[in-house]
Amino acid sequence: MAKFVIAGRADCPYYAKTELLADYLQKNLPDFRIHKITQRPEVWEDWLKDVCEKNKWSHKNSPIIWRELLDRGGKGLLLGGYNEFLEHAQLYYDVTSSMTTELMMVIAQENLGAHIEKEQEEEGLKTCINPLQVWITSASAPACYNLIPILTSGEVFGMHTEISITLFDNKQAEEYLKSLVMETQDLASPVLRSVSICTKVEEAFCQAHVIVVLDDSTDKEVFTLEDCLRSRVPLCRLYGYLIEKNAHESVRVIVGGKTFVNLKTVLLMRYAPRIAHNIIAVALGVEGEAKAILARKLKTAPSYIKDVIIWGNISGNNYVDLRKTRVYRYESAIWGPLHYSRPLLNLIFDSEWIKREFVATLKNLTATGRQFGGILAAHSIATTLKYWYHGSPPGEIVSLGILSEGQFGIPKGIVFSMPVKFENGTWVVLTDLKDIEISEQIMTRMTSDLIQEKLVALGDKIHFQPYQSEHKDLVPHEEKNPVMSDAADFLNQIPQTTFEKPQSLEFLNGFEGKTVES
Repeated sequence: MAKFVIAGRADCPYYAKTELLADYLQKNLPDFRIHKITQRPEVWEDWLKDVCEKNKWSHKNSPIIWRELLDRGGKGLLLGGYNEFLEHAQLYYDVTSSMTTELMMVIAQENLGAHIEKEQEEEGLKTCINPLQVWITSASAPACYNLIPILTSGEVFGMHTEISITLFDNKQAEEYLKSLVMETQDLASPVLRSVSICTKVEEAFCQAHVIVVLDDSTDKEVFTLEDCLRSRVPLCRLYGYLIEKNAHESVRVIVGGKTFVNLKTVLLMRYAPRIAHNIIAVALGVEGEAKAILARKLKTAPSYIKDVIIWGNISGNNYVDLRKTRVYRYESAIWGPLHYSRPLLNLIFDSEWIKREFVATLKNLTATGRQFGGILAAHSIATTLKYWYHGSPPGEIVSLGILSEGQFGIPKGIVFSMPVKFENGTWVVLTDLKDIEISEQIMTRMTSDLIQEKLVALGDKIHFQPYQSEHKDLVPHEEKNPVMSDAADFLNQIPQTTFEKPQSLEFLNGFEGKTVES
């Protein structure tokens, strides 16, 4: 079979004559095939130069014709231009063209018009396909820098979903955001339609489909924990108002970071009630920290450890539950296929290590925020978004901060991390899990702090009083190897001048435009 490629300038009369002759041959010869490439006059020379350099050909005019030799495993064989193609047709097929010069010119102009119209149609189709609008708040934070390459890789929303990213921050961060835009464009991602910045508060979250809320910028000190809690309210009130006003009705909001994650999530739900069901808090960062510590103890990879459950306050007083945790591909006397796993608590024989060292390490990480840098925050957010859109791995337990509806005996109205699975674009709480009951003492410890955080932030309570256990043991004797991160007690021991205050109202004044009141 003969397959020819005919390329030419859209307004070239010789290309028009070659094209019609080729059409005739393809229609009347069973083994003759053509492929046409038409280029606008202004780009023709550059296009022809690139093709010739790539194939090491010498050709300067329109059209250019070559024969494909793919069936022989070689590159194309250059035939030449209009005259060479005419001679080839007459020699091999005894066919020639009798088209007049006047008709050639008419058809050439028709070709140019048709080509321009086709390009306009293609551009119109592109504008009809709306990209997914992704907004990232506090975009000057390190987590944003690490999050962008993951979002533009196509792994989160899929390779067939185009996205547009808007970086939202105050006016002082504008120069940094501009450089971040250029770096993002340099990625040349096939799924990235556009990337832009926004520092005008009234334009925030315009038609947003996804909003990623990162830790606020901080530049001032506060002197009490209560002031730190109350300082979260103005910004969350503003964000809630803007989300309700500007975002798409199906917007999904994901809250990440290492400070007051549960509190910020419940405040956003309060001030954006219309989309409260689509606001979640990321708990995979704490889960990842726990897996890494366990993997170092077992001398295995963190990815081989599954089903670690994070209960409670993601960035504070939480409960790391290992009772359902399993280890895959563990090198021991017992070996099995890839899907074979063993309970983690059967592999760690040093129960005192779990009760003391493991607990202390996690408590220190949660309370200080150490090791929870931009990479971990970005990966946790991206993975949670991926699960939200495409479902979590079948059979795996995922920890997620959501509004409690009374599951597991958790009081209603607080954001609490609990076990879920993602499917069909939403999540399902795994209330059917067996043997995961939590003692009343531990539940009271976690819920008490979360309730107080909310009350103090909203001004319904003056002082925050960390829950004081009557027992000194970190692990109650009646529980089987649970793990507690007692961040509230740790915070109570820190000198009061160490708390940093987010810019809150000062932060809002950094934006262009008017501050929105609600």
